[in-house]
Amino acid sequence: MKGDKKLINVDLLSNEQKKQVINLCQDLVRSPSYSGEENHVAEKIKRFAEETIFDDVLVDELGNVLLTIEGKQDGPTVLFDGHIDTVPVNKEQWTKDPFSGEIEDDKIYGRGTSDMKGAVSAMIASSVNFAKENGKNFPGKIVVSCSVHEERFEGVATRNVSKIVKPDYVVIGEATNLNLNRGQRGRAEIIVETYGKSAHSSNPHKGVNAVLNMNKLIAKIEELRNVNNEVLGDGILELTDIISSPYPGASVVPSKCRVTYDRRLLVGETKESVLKPINDIINQLTKEVKDFKAKVYYSSGDDVCYTGNKIESERFFPAWLFDEEEDFVSNTLKALKQLNRETELSHYSFCTNGSHFAGEKDIPTIGFGPSYEHLAHVDDEYIEIDQLLAATVGYSEIMKTLTALK
Repeated sequence: MKGDKKLINVDLLSNEQKKQVINLCQDLVRSPSYSGEENHVAEKIKRFAEETIFDDVLVDELGNVLLTIEGKQDGPTVLFDGHIDTVPVNKEQWTKDPFSGEIEDDKIYGRGTSDMKGAVSAMIASSVNFAKENGKNFPGKIVVSCSVHEERFEGVATRNVSKIVKPDYVVIGEATNLNLNRGQRGRAEIIVETYGKSAHSSNPHKGVNAVLNMNKLIAKIEELRNVNNEVLGDGILELTDIISSPYPGASVVPSKCRVTYDRRLLVGETKESVLKPINDIINQLTKEVKDFKAKVYYSSGDDVCYTGNKIESERFFPAWLFDEEEDFVSNTLKALKQLNRETELSHYSFCTNGSHFAGEKDIPTIGFGPSYEHLAHVDDEYIEIDQLLAATVGYSEIMKTLTALK
């Protein structure tokens, strides 16, 4: 993929600054940090920040690490967010050691390099560079949020971050190939269940087959038309899992069937509006089909953070989209174009912590990050060093731009 995009001039960084961000990225990658097990990476980040120019280092109750640099003038609080948890690794599928941080062909290899320890390293390093270069003589404050549990609950752990920091602007560091993103589709996990009555399969007329009723329901759901947003695209509804009960069901008419749908959300959609079309179908079939019983609801889950505190949420993570004429969007795009005239305005195709900051709290939010979306979660994950360095330059320019906004 190298060469797909004309990069920001990385020679705006000194050799020492380049070495610092590369080494930090390698160091973070060398510590596995699956969701709920981010403690070793969190400790490395905390130690690095305490040894540099940050004014405050806070680890909250969920394990998010918040690094703050205070400007000498009054101004806005600009939050840079990057998650430090990763998806698991199947080592047998890798040709590299996934926790080595090995460099080959100007790429750093390892789990989390692109998603998203590279971006986290660039955010931290650029904060140090920005503060040193202006002697902290800038308006407001810079906060880097190294957040936990994003891979399982997008935006949930960062509810705590926004409560503590109260940011005026947020920058999401997920991969954008150094373009500027102004929105994303959201995500919901929808459960549909049908209920029947068990009977021996030699006498099926004495029971009610929940799977057959689910077939009727699925057929009607498949007829629903996708909602659409001219920027974000379709609000896709895709069946991802089905299971009957009892299971295995030898010689038994199934009394329950459960289906999971992945729903990609668009701006303006609510929990109620997303479920309404399916509820309407259920109500219709309840009237038309004898002994038909069903319900639809959102999946929910919980997990334990490395601090021992519980994180839990219903799986409904809203979409967000800001107008390209908003000053925090247009000014940032103009600043990035001065570094690289090929910088484009775009949006994420996947869900990020922006679902909380922008989708739930309506905080002005943009996305900018190194690397490519398709490298997330893959075997032999890597980040190009030029992208990592270019993002480090870009983040400093964004800091300059957003702290200057009134």
